[in-house]
Amino acid sequence: MRADTSLADLRRYAIARTLFTPTTLPAAIRRLGFVQADPIRAPARAQDLTLRHRVKDYRAGDLEQRYPRLSIDEDCLVNYGFMPREHVTLMHPRQAKKIWDADTQRKADNVLAFVREHGATHPRDVEQHFKHGRVMNGWGGSSNASSRLLDGLHYRGLLRVKQRDKGIRIYEMASYPPADDTPAGCARRAAALIELVVRKYAPLPAASLTYLVRLLSYGAPHLAEQTQIALKLARDNLASCRIDGITWYWPADENPSSRRHTVDNQLRLLAPFDPIVWDRRRFSLLWNWAYKFEAYTPPAQRQLGYYALPMLWRDHVIGWANVSVNAGKVETTFGYVAGEAPTDAAFRNALDEEIARLRLFLIPR
Repeated sequence: MRADTSLADLRRYAIARTLFTPTTLPAAIRRLGFVQADPIRAPARAQDLTLRHRVKDYRAGDLEQRYPRLSIDEDCLVNYGFMPREHVTLMHPRQAKKIWDADTQRKADNVLAFVREHGATHPRDVEQHFKHGRVMNGWGGSSNASSRLLDGLHYRGLLRVKQRDKGIRIYEMASYPPADDTPAGCARRAAALIELVVRKYAPLPAASLTYLVRLLSYGAPHLAEQTQIALKLARDNLASCRIDGITWYWPADENPSSRRHTVDNQLRLLAPFDPIVWDRRRFSLLWNWAYKFEAYTPPAQRQLGYYALPMLWRDHVIGWANVSVNAGKVETTFGYVAGEAPTDAAFRNALDEEIARLRLFLIPR
């Protein structure tokens, strides 16, 4: 356990290790390991807002447009998103926790046969053919039953997303290499998944590391026992330090105290699920305030806004922005933890430059 690491070191390290020099789209996804997706567009989807800081000349919608030509998949890890195909194979064949009843299994088999015969399939094609109707969803409303079956087949690794049509998933048959289901093979896969999430979200407070591994039950429910065993081994093998009674973990081949972890003078408006701010526990420890994602909070109870983007200035998250596009014009409102914006010219210039970059990012190619 290191004794020379400070909270300021961890702040700089958390920022510098993920805000690498902008690169190509495939290289950025490979380096991130996983990019969380979200359907809300305010002013762009979370995956686009995340990638714009890490991909040179990135525009909103580039990922969706280029997806069919990239060696990546939409799939589940700790949540839903995009990842290199080699990471997806760690989790397949996935064994869902919920076993379909005989009637649902029969319908799913028929849908799978339909996709096998017809190739790339839009959900409306399945609904028009089978007329499955609607079913109750987990939010108390109703969903298209055909879409639910397609989602279930995708989750089980029998279908994959070939592309999107105006945001709607188009499915095709999936093909993954045979998994090593021996005890040793399952242990290796579990360890690889933990390494993936640690490299994505480090440095991690101990409680966040445990939480992330628990979330892996979404992507790999059939490896739950192995991931718990791998977690115990990871705690022994990861580098760590203890600050104010909290143990922090990060990959053993990295050094948070390194002088390489410098921060620049560029201001960035981050996605709510950007790896810098994703872990709300870590956020509070590093920046001493609570960032909340309030898109699903009743309007009267919102404190930050519908889709507040955390504002990173140098090595501190000092506030947030709400951004909308009306009649082609980008409109912004800001809030600050200190109650008001910094008054120095460097901050004002950096904010103006970020808004200019955001406008360019939102212009379709």
